[in-house]
Amino acid sequence: MEYYAFWAFCIPKEQKELAHARRLRTAHNVHAVAPAALDRAKARIEPELRAAIGQLDENLRIPATYHLGWTDRNGNANDGGGGKGVRSTLAVLGAEAVHGSVETAVPGGIAVELIHNFSLIHDDIMDNDRMRRHRATVWDIFGVGDAIIVGDAMHALAFQVLINSENPASVAATERLARATSAMIAGQAQDVALDRGSTATLAECIAMEANKTGALLAQSVAIGAVLGGGDDAAVDALEHFGVTLGIAFQAVDDVLGIWGDSVATGKPVGNDLREQKKSMPIAIALDRGGDIGQAVMQAFTEPMGDAQIDALAAQLDSAGIRAEVQSIARDYLDEAIASLDSAELAPQAKAELIELANFIWERDS
Repeated sequence: MEYYAFWAFCIPKEQKELAHARRLRTAHNVHAVAPAALDRAKARIEPELRAAIGQLDENLRIPATYHLGWTDRNGNANDGGGGKGVRSTLAVLGAEAVHGSVETAVPGGIAVELIHNFSLIHDDIMDNDRMRRHRATVWDIFGVGDAIIVGDAMHALAFQVLINSENPASVAATERLARATSAMIAGQAQDVALDRGSTATLAECIAMEANKTGALLAQSVAIGAVLGGGDDAAVDALEHFGVTLGIAFQAVDDVLGIWGDSVATGKPVGNDLREQKKSMPIAIALDRGGDIGQAVMQAFTEPMGDAQIDALAAQLDSAGIRAEVQSIARDYLDEAIASLDSAELAPQAKAELIELANFIWERDS
C-alpha cells in the first residue's frame, strides 16, 4: 500500500525563486480574501452534494446536514458553519488545468468533500473536540455512536458517487480516492502514535502531515485532472502541487492551533497545547532540546490550565518556533507553486491554483 512520505522535489533553484516571487506578489494583493474559485466551485458542487446527502438513511441526514452547516441540530435550515470547500475547488481547478470542464469534476469534488468531512467527524471524536466551525461538534450534539455512523456513511457515499459517475475515467479516479483515504488514515494513526509517544521529531511530523493532510489535497486536484482527461505529466505535476500544499496547509494549521484567535478558528486559544498534541511546533521544540525541549516535556506530563497554556505558547514563540514553522510553511508553499511549472497547464486555472495556495498561507482559520 502506497503512502506519502517526506517529499523532496528536484526543482531547479531558478524555478523555486520564481515561485517565491509569485507567492510574495500574489499574497501582497490577496490579504486573505477568499479566491473567487471557492465560490464558483461551491455554486456548482454544493447542490449535487446536497442531493447525495439526501440519499442517506433518514436517521443520518440531520447529523450530516448539521455538520455541513446546512441545518441546525433540529434539521431547520441554517446558513453558515460549513467549510471553505478547498478540496472540491482543487478538483474543479484540476479539471480546468488540463482543459476539462467543471462538469467532469463534479463527482470528484463531491467525493473528496465527503471523505474530508468523514475524517473531521471522526477526528473530533478522537481529539475530544467539542467545537468546530464555531458550533458544537456532531458527537457533542448527537452522541459518539451516531457521529461514528454518520462519518462511516459519508465515507461509503463518497465512493458510491464517484464510481457511479458516467465518466470513463471514474475507475481510475476511484482508485486514487481509495489511495488518498488509506494514506489519510495511516497519517491519523501516525498522529495518534506521536501523541502517545514520549517524543517526536520534525521529520516524523512532516511525514505524518504529508499523509494526514497532503494525501487528500494531492488526490483532490489529481482526481479532477484525471476526470478532465489530463495526461500523466499534468496529473503528476498537480499531485505534487497538492501534497506539498498539504504540508504547508497543515503547518499553518499547527500555528493556528497554538497562537490562533479563537474568534477566527472557532476553537479555544491554545487548543493543541491543551490537548498536548505533538504538532510541528512541539516536534521542533523536542528536536531542539535544551530549555525549550525540557519546558515542553515538563508541561506535557499533566493537564494544563489556561495560564500554563499561555505561558508555554509565549515560551515557544520567544524561542523562535512559531517563526520556524511559518518558514517551513513558506518553503513548502513555494515548492507547491514551482511544481506547477513542470507541465503544460491552462494558464487561468494555474493562476487560480496559485491564488488558492496563497490564500491557504494567508488564512487565519
